Amino acid sequence: MIYELADEARRAVEGKCDEYEIFIDESKVIELDSKQDELNFAKEEIEQGIGIRILKDHKLGFAFTSNLDKIAQTGLQAIENSKLNKNDENYAFSQKEKVAEVEKVYDKKFNDLDLDESVEFLKNVIETASDSGCEITGSGFSASEGRSLIVNSNGVSIENEGTGFGVGLSVTIQKDGRIATAYNSQSSRFFDMDGEKLAQEVCDLAKSSLDTKPIETGDYSVVLDYYAATGLLQTFMSAFNGENVMRGRSILKDRTGSEIANPTLTITDNPLLEKGLLSTKCDGEGSVSQKTDLIKDGVLNSFIYDIYTANKEGVKTTSNGYRGSYLSTPMISPSNLEFKFSEMRNLDEIESGVLTTSVLGAHTANPISGDFSVEASNAFKIENGELADPIDKAMISGNIFEIMKKVEGLNCEIKQYGPYIIPKLLVHDLRVVGKN
Repeated sequence: MIYELADEARRAVEGKCDEYEIFIDESKVIELDSKQDELNFAKEEIEQGIGIRILKDHKLGFAFTSNLDKIAQTGLQAIENSKLNKNDENYAFSQKEKVAEVEKVYDKKFNDLDLDESVEFLKNVIETASDSGCEITGSGFSASEGRSLIVNSNGVSIENEGTGFGVGLSVTIQKDGRIATAYNSQSSRFFDMDGEKLAQEVCDLAKSSLDTKPIETGDYSVVLDYYAATGLLQTFMSAFNGENVMRGRSILKDRTGSEIANPTLTITDNPLLEKGLLSTKCDGEGSVSQKTDLIKDGVLNSFIYDIYTANKEGVKTTSNGYRGSYLSTPMISPSNLEFKFSEMRNLDEIESGVLTTSVLGAHTANPISGDFSVEASNAFKIENGELADPIDKAMISGNIFEIMKKVEGLNCEIKQYGPYIIPKLLVHDLRVVGKN
């Protein structure tokens, strides 16, 4: 069926433009949300649509539809839309290349999963947290199956399929007039998540965050837990976006070959990673997936590009032109970002420091300079290598580009949150401002 749709689109535009690209997207989604401990939203949805891009006289046209009876009209609309755009010879569509397989991105359990089983899974999460003495402020569960096909006039024809599952929980707890909150989530390509363990961990975090103590302002060794690290890393990784580099919005422009991070650190964009949340045979333009070392032993090695930006910069695409669905055109974004340290530190090596589970306000960081000031959330003192008192409100400030020059990996479980595959991160001499 999906190939028949592509053929219909091809017939509509072939001979009427110089090049064409057809992207078909199918998805099945189960989504649940609770308000407090009561399920208040449930959705089971199937969506299918097609996006068509064409090139004519070096002008790009795009149109999309979810009405599969109007594929021919959509193709003609893409051609018509190209007349509104400027001539730009940097536009191009992907070339046919050998496609590598990706492993463990599809769980057949999805085919047997129904709404009732999904509701039961989320209810168990809620009940576990409630039984542990926590009040649920919100929770959610999602399961999805996706399939896409991209074909173009250069002979590219690549089909992708995959599944994804996620669960999240936020809780609050009150004791003697004090209140604490906590949140965490899990995501996986497979329905192998331990929701009850997640609920217990979130509730334990909230309980341990109750009796906060003030901390003196000073420079500390700070452990950034997974959420805290990903919050700050978004600013750092935006500097690798080829469009930001091209437009002068990246501090890393013209620094390829320079040491910009701890020499023990290598960061690889890896869309071929087994079981990776963002693994795929190709990007949203049909460029076959490839590994790209962005930082190699602390040295800036590469930025990430789609075809258009790569052509403007005179380099080859890194296959990072992704799109969310048939509704949009490709945009530069990372796949699975593996942070690998050749040396790791242990928590028991830290005599005095701070661990923060997450940070609030990371989105306010300056994307050009990298300066940030964030509030530490669910933070704890570290004394003689062990977690001690929870910390009253405190701010952490610094510069993400300076941090990365001395960041270290903590010897712990490696987890994936969004594109980031990381251990907990250790940063020395970071400014912590205690509550007045």
